[in-house]
Amino acid sequence: MKLQDFLNKIRQLKLNKFTITAVVFLVWVSFFDRHNFFNQYKLSSIIHDLKYEKEDLLAKIEKAKKDKIDLDENVEKYAREKYHMLKDKEEVYIIKK
Repeated sequence: MKLQDFLNKIRQLKLNKFTITAVVFLVWVSFFDRHNFFNQYKLSSIIHDLKYEKEDLLAKIEKAKKDKIDLDENVEKYAREKYHMLKDKEEVYIIKK
């Protein structure tokens, strides 16, 4: 009977060693490691923000490309509207709303 009790205590100690080791490892990885949960969360939110910003910038680039094409095709219209240029013997009336 005493031998059985002794073997049970040894098994419990082994189990406790493994449990303690596992808990210490999880705590270390969770809080003290360079790649802990908090850093991963911050990096994830930064990545999300950068993806949103990238989409926004790509949309602005597309709009700028369309504006450039429009400007190249309508240089005279742009000069007349922006700089109030006019042809010889032409009068321009500016109506402001």
